[in-house]
Amino acid sequence: MTTSTQDILELAREKVLERGEGLNYQETLEVLKLGDERIEDLLALAHEVRLKWCGEEVEVEGIISLKTGGCPEDCHFCSQSGLFESPVRSAWLDIPALVDAAKQTAKSGATEFCIVAAVKGPDERLLSQMEQAVAAIQSEVDINVAASMGILTQEQVDRLAKAGIHRYNHNLETAKSYFPQVVTTHTWEERHDTLRMVGEAGMEVCCGGILGMGESLEQRAEFAQDLARLNPTEVPMNFLDPRPGTPFAGREPMPAKDALRAIGAFRLALPKTILRFAGGRELTLGDLGAEQGLLGGINAVIVGNYLTTLGRPAEQDLDMLGKVRLPIKALNATV
Repeated sequence: MTTSTQDILELAREKVLERGEGLNYQETLEVLKLGDERIEDLLALAHEVRLKWCGEEVEVEGIISLKTGGCPEDCHFCSQSGLFESPVRSAWLDIPALVDAAKQTAKSGATEFCIVAAVKGPDERLLSQMEQAVAAIQSEVDINVAASMGILTQEQVDRLAKAGIHRYNHNLETAKSYFPQVVTTHTWEERHDTLRMVGEAGMEVCCGGILGMGESLEQRAEFAQDLARLNPTEVPMNFLDPRPGTPFAGREPMPAKDALRAIGAFRLALPKTILRFAGGRELTLGDLGAEQGLLGGINAVIVGNYLTTLGRPAEQDLDMLGKVRLPIKALNATV
């Protein structure tokens, strides 16, 4: 416990809100164990922290899959794995299609356009196509280009940085102690090494994961600390959406109250980081919960569809931002 006399949210107000210091493991765990009657107070404090240390603007991002399906890895939540009986077929997009998607994403007000490939790591063909795509997009669209291409070598990191990739996404997915229950074909350390090289190369680090995959509250708090040590620019917060044909197909979606507790806890552990609503929020939280999240620590959203699951029309998310009176971050504020 923190102390016998000081409430965890009182401590968080002093430590996080006033001083900008994130909660440690034990403190984060205490937040995750708060009773349902404290969720409203937690989210109110998390919102104050977000406004003070990140500002009121919300960063909007669109994502598209350059290479879909056929991945050789066994991430147990993912329908893009070629090892599972999942209904995702392998497909590639050409460069004109990527440029068009970037234009449509920019029209929504998004400042980030992330190109994703379902691979363990890029081969020469994929890396070359990414370099060409970034050049083509930057010549026609005023938008930051991010990438997510799995585990990288130092040479590949350097090439992506030179190509102009603004931010690189590579999720740790879950706590180090729980990772072997989620993935067996590569290690947590391989992912961590990629993120270290990305940061050292000057690209922004985007790293999050999926909550509700069977991890304990202790492992959820551990995961928040794993992320905090990386000092990422952005943390995407996904909630498990059990996909047919995957090993996690039979898992129950995360209860909404647990998801809201996690949002508040991660904001208090990562006070100056972009926390982005990503996959599974529609299933886990619905519209009301999503609004609570935006007023409880979240300050970025992915609009439109995700990689293999349908999201909401971008217009609905933009309307929601208007409803809760949160402005969209302009591009010139992110460059």
